Order: sequence, then C-alpha cells, then structure tokens
Amino acid sequence: MMDYKIMYFKLAAKVADALDILLKAQQEGETQFMDEEPASGLKVITIKDESPDSE
Repeated sequence: MMDYKIMYFKLAAKVADALDILLKAQQEGETQFMDEEPASGLKVITIKDESPDSE
C-alpha cells in the first residue's frame, strides 16, 4: 500500500501547478484585453444606487 502522505503531497503539488497555469492565463488575457484599442460605440455609464441604506 502506498503511503498516503506521499500521494497527498504529489496531488497538492499538481494542484498548485494547475493554479499557477490558470492564474498566468488569466493575467495574460487581462493584459491583452487592456492593451487592445477600445471598441467604437461603447460608452461608460454610471448607475445611481437608490437604495435607502447607501448613504
């Protein structure tokens, strides 16, 4: 029977690797999005919060 601790640490290392890959992909996507020219015809609008507890 394999030592469960070894199996657990191998799994934890692979999960950490997967998270690193996902975070890097997200950061690259965000950078690419921010570096692109803004699409024409888009406007930024603000929405006023009218809830009574927002004061």
